[in-house]
Amino acid sequence: MADHIKILNAKGTWTVRAGGAVLAETKNALELREGDMAAVIYIPREDIAMAFLDKTEKTTHCPHKGDASYYSVVTKSRTLNNVAWSYEDPNDAVAGIKGHLAFYATVDEVAVEQI
Repeated sequence: MADHIKILNAKGTWTVRAGGAVLAETKNALELREGDMAAVIYIPREDIAMAFLDKTEKTTHCPHKGDASYYSVVTKSRTLNNVAWSYEDPNDAVAGIKGHLAFYATVDEVAVEQI
């Protein structure tokens, strides 16, 4: 693994909410710590209501993690564009995040919380 990246089991139960709906709840979240950046919670795909997510055409590349695919969340009132991402085929050094998605937490749209 890249020396500045650590993947840990996130303690407790984690939820993701958007548009008034619970999109995910899990006790199997991962916490990715990368250098000085804030920790990012990755939720197992099987614990996410994927029916609310649409894969978009957006992709980005991280030299340490690989290529990320993005997802929009469809709520009752609107679509939240590119608010989730996944490394579908991550680099070997971070293979643990395969099959997980992370969400951009925003004040009024998406909440990623430990309960």
